[in-house]
Amino acid sequence: MQSNNVIEFHDKFVDRHIGPNTIEVKEMLEKIGVESLDELIDKTIPASIRLKEKIDLDAPLTEFELIKRLEKIASKNKVFNSYIGMGYYPTITPGIIQRNILENPGWYTQYTPYQAEISQGRLEALLNFQTMISDMTSLPIANASLLDEATAAAEAMIMAFALRKPAKKTSYVFLVSQDVFPQTIDVLKTRSAPLGIELRIKDRNELLLTEEVFGLIVQYPDSNGEIIDYEKLFSEAEAKKIIKIVAVDLLSLALLRPPGEFGADVCIGSSQRFGIPMGYGGPHAAFFATKEEFKRHIPGRIIGVSVDMHGKRALRMALQTREQHIKRENATSNICTAQVLLAIMAGMYAVYHGPKGIYSIANRINAFAKLLNEG
Repeated sequence: MQSNNVIEFHDKFVDRHIGPNTIEVKEMLEKIGVESLDELIDKTIPASIRLKEKIDLDAPLTEFELIKRLEKIASKNKVFNSYIGMGYYPTITPGIIQRNILENPGWYTQYTPYQAEISQGRLEALLNFQTMISDMTSLPIANASLLDEATAAAEAMIMAFALRKPAKKTSYVFLVSQDVFPQTIDVLKTRSAPLGIELRIKDRNELLLTEEVFGLIVQYPDSNGEIIDYEKLFSEAEAKKIIKIVAVDLLSLALLRPPGEFGADVCIGSSQRFGIPMGYGGPHAAFFATKEEFKRHIPGRIIGVSVDMHGKRALRMALQTREQHIKRENATSNICTAQVLLAIMAGMYAVYHGPKGIYSIANRINAFAKLLNEG
């Protein structure tokens, strides 16, 4: 064996991950009667459209070499602590949750189990997530997760639009506090345009509850970290049949008054702070909680408790009024994406720490915020 052949890497990325391997390529070329890939290209791609000059590329790297190269590049970065937040925060994933759920192939899917008979464990875990969200928001109904907070906000806006009372059928204005997270506002702009909804993005003190307004959304705490009392605003909105939506920091509800107690009709947010790594901005499970009267308009799916043919307690997908299950024109939402794996992790994070532990974590973070404020 040649010495240069001995020191070559033989475990090549291309053979394992990119299409057919070397042996399969040879068999395919023999089948079509050509000697090499170059000959195949010569016979199939006109010379007139081929690149004449050579591409200025470095020699190929193995996976190991590539990782070392990327680590060297990354080492030039200056890493600073970020206090911006806005929905994404460092968190600690308990080892037992990381090993037994996040890294366990048995849990590793984002799809809700369609065959309830063999999926009672996963359905139980999702029911746990729903129960946690309902308890913390003080709203009786919660779904089994959505894609992210911004998507959940858009779904809440669309639900409010669909729920307009007969007297407000000509109402088309949706109020947005300018202190709502910017990424949420961007998605609201995208989703409102095709429906003819006019967004009015204003300071919270300038949210005018006129007749053409059908809904509003506020952030709690807001993007500046302020904790606002919305009870007076919500009371006025209730009198005018305006749907009130609160985008909330879930962990903060261990300390703050829950939205359901000060008049919110819908509460949405991200469960990322419940042990889910930031992951460069996702994926994270959003939540959506609302009143009992709106349960048939809630987007996504709801896991419910039923009984099986033997009269024993059984879990199933109780409500899923989505376009892939019913007529498109009757669907409450066209969203088909949930974040079940992350929702299960968030629910188990609450189980792992318990109410006292969640309160302790929230209290500690609040103490850090006070220290930062004091300088």
